Amino acid sequence: MKTITLKIEDAVNDKFLWLLEHFSKNEIKILEQTEYQSDDEYLRSIDGMVKSIQEARIESIENGVTLDNLKW
Repeated sequence: MKTITLKIEDAVNDKFLWLLEHFSKNEIKILEQTEYQSDDEYLRSIDGMVKSIQEARIESIENGVTLDNLKW
């Protein structure tokens, strides 16, 4: 089974949901419905994120970590 994320224009939302309702629950299941939020809006909604980004901007480059030193 696959999971996809779609951005649906408000004008066709009802029609799209109507179409999805014609599939069985074994075929398609709506997991979540939310209003679209840009990446910027999302980041700004997280407590302390703006302050953290502002602090990181003024931090010295010498305090940074290069990609080859990141531990994923």
